Amino acid sequence: MSASEDLYASWVGLDFEQEGRTAGEWAAENFGETGANMVVLEGTTGSSAALDRATGFNEAIEGTAIKTLDSQTGDFTRDGGKKVMEGFLQKYGSEINLLFAHNDDMGLGALDAIKAAGLVPGQDIQIVTIDAVKDGMQALADGEFNFIVECNPILGEKVAELVKKVVAGEEVEKSEIVPDGAFTQEDAVELLPTRPY
Repeated sequence: MSASEDLYASWVGLDFEQEGRTAGEWAAENFGETGANMVVLEGTTGSSAALDRATGFNEAIEGTAIKTLDSQTGDFTRDGGKKVMEGFLQKYGSEINLLFAHNDDMGLGALDAIKAAGLVPGQDIQIVTIDAVKDGMQALADGEFNFIVECNPILGEKVAELVKKVVAGEEVEKSEIVPDGAFTQEDAVELLPTRPY
């Protein structure tokens, strides 16, 4: 948050760095000792989400046996994720066994490229993404993704609660981080039927 603190009562948002760290902790737990050849689909260059998610992820895998073969922006889009993943697969082929996508959409685009290359997503190449949108959770439930960190979009209730307090003259925290979840395949199967987004 770069605005002067006297311009706002409270800031409500998400911790992108922690989202990246949670994704990296999963990668470190699963590949930290055995090793992996990873490619990364970055979000839009210069965006806070892309920068912070990369920082958190890289901190979590530091000192592990995970090797980053390549990292490029897919601009947070399915089409971008597909095109960049096609390039990664042409360059590295079946050397790649781990993909970290800064969001579900790029990961979903990468699925098409992985399948077209004759590889099985979730098995030949394990995939960790961030967002937990419905299509991403479906890919996780289907075993094509392996782990998703949530980017919780439900901020409205917290904002409304804070606005009421401010209007009533009550003290509020200067910043409020909305918590994110993290999901395995089993979680996705269980949660998908009742998930609002």
